[in-house]
Amino acid sequence: MLARFSGVTDRGLDTTVPPGSDGRWSRRRQWAADGVVGFMMKQAVDHPECISLAAGLVDPQTLPLEATREATQRMLADESRARAALQYGTTEGAQRLRDLLLEYLAGLEGVSTDQLGITPDQLVLTTGSQQLLSILCETLLDPDDICLVADPTYYVFLGVVAGLGARAVPIESDEGGMKIESLEETLQALRDCGDLPRVKLVYVVSDHDNPRSVSLETPRREQLVEVVSRYSTKQQIFILEDAAYRELYYDASPRPSVWSFDDRRQSVVLAQTFSKCFSPGLRVGFGVLPRELVGPVTDLKGNEDFGSASFNQYLLATAIEEGLFHPHVQRLRATYAAKRDRLAAAVTKYLGDVEGVEWLVPAGGLYIWMTLPEGVDAGWGGTLFERAVDQEQVMYVPGDLCHAGSDDVRPRNGLRLSFGVETPDRLELGLERLARAIRAEL
Repeated sequence: MLARFSGVTDRGLDTTVPPGSDGRWSRRRQWAADGVVGFMMKQAVDHPECISLAAGLVDPQTLPLEATREATQRMLADESRARAALQYGTTEGAQRLRDLLLEYLAGLEGVSTDQLGITPDQLVLTTGSQQLLSILCETLLDPDDICLVADPTYYVFLGVVAGLGARAVPIESDEGGMKIESLEETLQALRDCGDLPRVKLVYVVSDHDNPRSVSLETPRREQLVEVVSRYSTKQQIFILEDAAYRELYYDASPRPSVWSFDDRRQSVVLAQTFSKCFSPGLRVGFGVLPRELVGPVTDLKGNEDFGSASFNQYLLATAIEEGLFHPHVQRLRATYAAKRDRLAAAVTKYLGDVEGVEWLVPAGGLYIWMTLPEGVDAGWGGTLFERAVDQEQVMYVPGDLCHAGSDDVRPRNGLRLSFGVETPDRLELGLERLARAIRAEL
């Protein structure tokens, strides 16, 4: 039977020493133990014959080979830029790319760069957006501090919070994202019991979220900023907006960011990445920080890496400047929209007649979220997961991993299905195999 998460409960820290520990490891090591990411990667290696509806990877056929080759050649042809790309950079990242990202962000928000109300020194380049999520949590969260999260949410982020000994408290969500009335009720309950000073962060994946590919409705974005501001009485509660899938929209128009509703630019951290919309191998992400967070975040980052890879930042800057980036994103949207349609059609074909099976067809992102009848255990270490992997050779992400809280309160009948990495034919075959496993469980 597969091990389940340990470490942080829904109300506090589990400070017991794990069996077999001899005291060598730090508490942070203990809190971070039994992470699921390593297991899922190991499963992919140990079961190469498995069809992965789990991996949140990008389609290898869409990787920008020609655009990257051309950008690399142009960058290296300029001796000054080539030397800068091959040298150490700054903690904040290459000034050239940060200047470009002001224009890029202004385009996403539909405003001029002046209207953004920030300067390039509030942009920090990171090794993917994951590094920013981690460093920001290190900056803000002490053991037993509280981070409020939309439920369900990005399970790797839950691991980051747990690894610091902090508590992730779930906020109800629906097809419009985090429910603001639930957020306000939770904040009021925490104030009533004296825990409001422990609330340091609210985390939300705003566009086509992981795991459900739902987006926070535009009115809720403004309300989120307003509610958090109202409860930031003794200290600033920050909002971390993870917009990793912002560019991957298929059927809907882009929304203004949560960050755009923070008129004073002091409460929202915007995290974005080029891993999903260009190349994960470059590992280039960026954060837009309130001015008071720039120093604390860059201090921690400088201690860890002396600055993220200069070569990758200069390469991406060249791709943007030379007009190689935006056409790639347009092609990517068309490819993923077709793959989403193929997987959604397969769900209807193989499970459409099964009572109690429900799923969301997303307007963007990389995932389809499915729920099964409550009697079916699709969770981590459950019989469906083992049957799917061992007998049917198909893998999914158990939905319980995406819920905050202790084992006894997390729903175990959800599944995250990714259409990112596999071909359309293998997506359908994988769903056919998964449907056999589900029917057998039923």
